[in-house]
Amino acid sequence: MEIRGRRRCTDCGREWSYYDTGRVDCPDCGSLRSVGLGDRERHTDGAVELDLSDHRAALGEHTVIEDVAADLKTTLRDYVRRRGFLHGGELRPVDETVLAAAELLHAVDVFDRTRDPDDDSRLYVLELLRGADFGERPAPDTVPASMTAARGLAYAEVLDGFITDVGVWLEDNPDTAASKVRERLDTHVRRVEAIYGDVPAEESEALVRAARELVAYLHDDDEAALARARDRLSRLG
Repeated sequence: MEIRGRRRCTDCGREWSYYDTGRVDCPDCGSLRSVGLGDRERHTDGAVELDLSDHRAALGEHTVIEDVAADLKTTLRDYVRRRGFLHGGELRPVDETVLAAAELLHAVDVFDRTRDPDDDSRLYVLELLRGADFGERPAPDTVPASMTAARGLAYAEVLDGFITDVGVWLEDNPDTAASKVRERLDTHVRRVEAIYGDVPAEESEALVRAARELVAYLHDDDEAALARARDRLSRLG
């Protein structure tokens, strides 16, 4: 959507950024009467932060992941749903926190549906829970086989939203070379989604890196980054 991100309260005169706060009420006086300032910009990224401290505390009390799974998934689902990659007209790269949150959401779901989850799965979920809201995610070579598809599907779903936002951004900033790489990335992501994320963790990581290289090109006109993205995707087939 296109919105004016700067707001001015008509009661007290306070100005604030809707892009950063997501607030329509005045931060000073609470009034809902305000006017938009400046031009409308494309904006899809909600003003939301991920805080998993309560869930970590609850897990410490219960010591069983299944007991906290439902509430944890609700928090993660809400966070991931509200995240986007257009912030006040600026295209932003896929960040670590949204990837970790999406992976934890899928990992908990897999764990919760498994009749007799193994210790590797349990430890992996705990590792994700420990650091997801700090933007920490396990390296590809540490993902247990039972969680590979969870990572693949999580990353594909995040990248699907990213690809949509890149397409919107390119409507206002046409670039033929970037559009072709975006299309290649989209093809790979759709394939991963079609097989429910069942790809090696290294392939999921390669797709994330290509997405970030595409943003580096669009931000800085970095031709080398675009070439790396193109080559990375070509090597995936």
